[in-house]
Amino acid sequence: MKNKAIKFFTPQENSPETSKAKSKSKSAPTGYISATGKLVFPTATLQELGIEGESVHFQIGSQEGKRKLKSLYLVPANDQDGTFALEKSGRGYVIPLALILKKGGVDFENTKYTFSVELFNYSEGVVGYELTLISSAPKPEYTGKPRGRKKAQVTE
Repeated sequence: MKNKAIKFFTPQENSPETSKAKSKSKSAPTGYISATGKLVFPTATLQELGIEGESVHFQIGSQEGKRKLKSLYLVPANDQDGTFALEKSGRGYVIPLALILKKGGVDFENTKYTFSVELFNYSEGVVGYELTLISSAPKPEYTGKPRGRKKAQVTE
């Protein structure tokens, strides 16, 4: 007779885990796009990313060859020519980008957009920020032609 592989349990596996504190997984820092076309960074997000408010300037770009913006890339820049600065506004900081967002197909006036911030390596020693845009609008219903095989018709 062949030996079977058996996994044995311990009494600790059967006891409830109330003594351990569950740690929340750290989510990515977030922000949103205002109805006037400004990228809004709450102060907590900037602190989490280690960005100093009004002293930093960014080069802002998107993926080349794409018609609609799905993400924006912010790369810190040393010089102030051709860069965008963070402006103090309310509880956080903003970057006005209304025309760029409109040209990129982002309808910020009618739809609430949020973004999550992730770090990426732009070049040696330079870390950039990727803002992935998330729309709050429901996905439109599919109205196209049905695909695949036609269903068999039952005749009685």
